[in-house]
Amino acid sequence: MAVETMDPAQVFMAKVSDRFKPVHDLTARGTSSVQQFYSGATVFLTGGSGFLGKQLIEKLLRATRVSKIYVLLRSKKGKNVQQRLLEMLKDPVYETLREQQPEFANKIVAVSGDVSELKLGLSDKDWNTIADEVDIIFHMAATTRFDETLKRATFINVRGTREILDIGKACKKLRSFVYVSTAYTHASADRVDDAVLEKFYPSPVSPKTMIGMAETIDEERLNDITTSLTKSWPNTYTFTKAIGESLVETIGKDLPLCVVRPAIVVGTKREPTPGWLDVSCIYGATGLLLAVGLGVMHTSYARPDNQIDLVPVDYVNNAILVAACETARTKRATLQDNETKIYTVTSSTRNRFTWDKLDYLLTNEARYYTTPKAVGYGFVWSTYNRLLFWLYTWLLHLIPAYIIDAIAVIFGHKRRFVKLARKMQRLSDVLAYFLTNGWKFEDQNTVTLFDNLSKDDKQIFNFDVTDIDWTEYILIWCLGLRKYVIKDGLTDTLYACKKQTIFKFATYTLLPLYFYGLFKLMYCAVSFLYVTFLK
Repeated sequence: MAVETMDPAQVFMAKVSDRFKPVHDLTARGTSSVQQFYSGATVFLTGGSGFLGKQLIEKLLRATRVSKIYVLLRSKKGKNVQQRLLEMLKDPVYETLREQQPEFANKIVAVSGDVSELKLGLSDKDWNTIADEVDIIFHMAATTRFDETLKRATFINVRGTREILDIGKACKKLRSFVYVSTAYTHASADRVDDAVLEKFYPSPVSPKTMIGMAETIDEERLNDITTSLTKSWPNTYTFTKAIGESLVETIGKDLPLCVVRPAIVVGTKREPTPGWLDVSCIYGATGLLLAVGLGVMHTSYARPDNQIDLVPVDYVNNAILVAACETARTKRATLQDNETKIYTVTSSTRNRFTWDKLDYLLTNEARYYTTPKAVGYGFVWSTYNRLLFWLYTWLLHLIPAYIIDAIAVIFGHKRRFVKLARKMQRLSDVLAYFLTNGWKFEDQNTVTLFDNLSKDDKQIFNFDVTDIDWTEYILIWCLGLRKYVIKDGLTDTLYACKKQTIFKFATYTLLPLYFYGLFKLMYCAVSFLYVTFLK
């Protein structure tokens, strides 16, 4: 009987998964010091329905004997918080946990609230319950949209931080509080190519003033002055996170609190399975990867030698879990020391990875694992010249999109390709600041945090970025996209490779003809104008 051959993509992911089995076995023992810290703990978590939050909940329940996790959720799209929790727990990230602990959901309690509201939108009863029971807080909720209005970004990222700090002060048994920020909080234009230290910086605007403006000034007026307020910050996200950190420094100085600053958070490297990511990731760097993989994005605005600060989500959450443990230990041991530690989780400082390297891997190594759902040949023309990027965008995206949409209308179909091209253009514009500028992120606190771990904890809660093999990881990331976003089942990879060969032949044949046709069209237009108006 013939043995069915596994798809190359499945073989690759199986090999990666098998390599991590000893770590899963070690985790199951539950005997390490960090694991013991969480034994019997009651946790309150904001941002639990987000990318980072989902994986943190999974790791907490799978790797520790935590007693209970209160998750702040808001009603959304006609669904109450219980319905949203049940929907959230269907995510593939919980599949391994479900196999090991079928009743794991009993430890998760959905609490109705909204981080953008006063008192987090909590009822008095829920506020008191949290204050009485919770001993560890993870504040991960934030609006990460770069184009978010300043009013909403302030309510969530600034006022929401004030409210979570207030409930932290009300907790009778609080042992540790982790505020999740971003490495780019102070990666402002005036610090390009300079060091961003693991310390608090002056707030761009007083938190009290910013909250007051958001509460009293109408949104249209606030939008009009956003550019003048944000100044050196590229967007409202990093701007409001910088103000939020100022609140943490002042209001949280007497709390057992630390700050974790991750860089660009992307799919898992190993836990619970390699390559897991959330659909929400497509609005950032992962979206660029997706567009290239599908063959619909062919140009990018980036500096070839610019560092890309990618960090797998499981590394980030491991750092968060260890930081909470260390904060509780140091605050208890040194009652006179009120210093709030900041831990920056980045890759560029110790394992540099650049755009040209990513470009090469996507258009070479990753081509052997491409998706059968690709609609075009995967190639990218990158440039650091704004005029050239504009030209590439029109030649490779917009003009073809208008042509395809025109043909679609003729045959009675909906127009959608121009809209898609515009989305890719906006994505490039959003990421351009980070793909053309660099900063030197200090991460000594994070390195020391890892170095002080026991041998077992270094494996169970690994966040050592120096062990990331970028070639392997980019392939994991690409295959994670196929599995969890494109959902092609990691099948028909050989067919997809043959399909890319056909796309390549068609591209190299038609692209010169397309450019020649445009040239002739422009030549005829210019000649007509010359003859008509100048002769």
